[in-house]
Amino acid sequence: MDTSPAPQSEDSISAESDLDEVEAPVLSASEPVSLTVEARAHGWRVDHYLARLFPNYSRELFKRALEQSAVQLNGLPVKASRRLRVNDRVSVRLPELPDNTLQPEDLPIQIVYEDDSLAVINKPADMVTHPGKGNFRGTLAAAVQFHFDKLSSVAGQLRPGIVHRLDRDTTGVIVIAKDNTVHNRLSAQFEQRVVKKEYRAIVRGALPRDADYIRTWIKSHPKNHEKMMTCAVGEQGGREAVTFYEVIERFRGFTYVRLLPETGRTHQLRVHMLELKCPIIADRLYAGHSRVSRGDLAAPETIANGDDTLISRQALHAFQLRIRHPVTDQEMQFEAALPSDIEQTLEALRTYRKLSG
Repeated sequence: MDTSPAPQSEDSISAESDLDEVEAPVLSASEPVSLTVEARAHGWRVDHYLARLFPNYSRELFKRALEQSAVQLNGLPVKASRRLRVNDRVSVRLPELPDNTLQPEDLPIQIVYEDDSLAVINKPADMVTHPGKGNFRGTLAAAVQFHFDKLSSVAGQLRPGIVHRLDRDTTGVIVIAKDNTVHNRLSAQFEQRVVKKEYRAIVRGALPRDADYIRTWIKSHPKNHEKMMTCAVGEQGGREAVTFYEVIERFRGFTYVRLLPETGRTHQLRVHMLELKCPIIADRLYAGHSRVSRGDLAAPETIANGDDTLISRQALHAFQLRIRHPVTDQEMQFEAALPSDIEQTLEALRTYRKLSG
C-alpha cells in the first residue's frame, strides 16, 4: 500500500509550508545540484517545483534545462509534467544557453554621414542587417558595434543601433541610431511615414506605364517561408503595401526603374515588381535566376571576353533616404551611389539592348 502523503496542489500550499522559505543552492552549468523532495512538495510538477525552489531563475531557463536533460529524477531524464513523490532525488544543473551578446566584427563599411546622434551607412551586398536564423556572423549590426563607441539598445542586444533593415543582397542607405532617444524618434518617423525612401532597380520586361502606383496586400507564402506573396484585400495575415514606380530608362526586354515605397512590408518592392510581371533581375527568390551575364544580353559573337557575370544578386539599391534629424528637426537627405554591379549591368544594357529610334 502506498503510504506517501496525499498530493498537494501548488496553489493550496500555505505560506508556513512554502518552499520559498528554504534557501536554495546556487545552480551552475558544470556541477549538478542534488535535492531530496520533501513531503510538502509531494505531487508537485517538476517544473513548478524548480520554479518555486529557485525563484531567481526564469521558468524559460528550466524549460530549456528539461529539454536538454539537465534535470533528472532518480537518475533519469524527466518531463516537465512529471509529478514528484516524497524522497524522490532531483538533480539539476544550468542548461547550455546561447550567447546573446553580439561580438563586434571589424568589417569594412562605408559611412555616408555621421554626427553625435546617428550615422548613415551604405550597406554592401551579401551582408545581413542583423543576426537571425542561420546568419550570426558578418552582419551590419556587428560591424557598426565595432566602428561606433555608442549605439542604441532599444531593439535588443543583437540589434544595436538598428532602426530599420535592408534585405541581405539589397545595397544602399540605412540609418543607425546612437542612443535610445534618437532610436525612438527615428522609429516614430518610419511608423508615421515621415521617412521617404527611393530605390533603384533593374527589372526584366517592360513596365506597363511610365509611372504608376501599385497597391496590393502582402502576406507570407504558405509553402515557402522565405517568400512573401500578394493576397486578397483583408485576407488573414495580409497587410496593405503601396509603391509608386517611375521608369528611368527602357531597354529591349528590360527596364531601369525608380521605386518609392509608401509602406515598408517585407520584400515589398520585389513582390510588387513580380506582380507586374517584371521581376527584379538576378532575384533568386522571385525571378528564378541569381545572376545575369553579358551573354544573357548579347549575341555570343559580339562578346570579346566571353560570358562574364554582370550581377549575381537582386539588382535593387536603396538610393536615397530623407528624414528629419531626430534632434534638430532639420530635413536631411542622404544618397548612396549605384554600386559597380548595377552600373556595369546598365552599361551592358545600353550597349546590347538599346531601343532603336
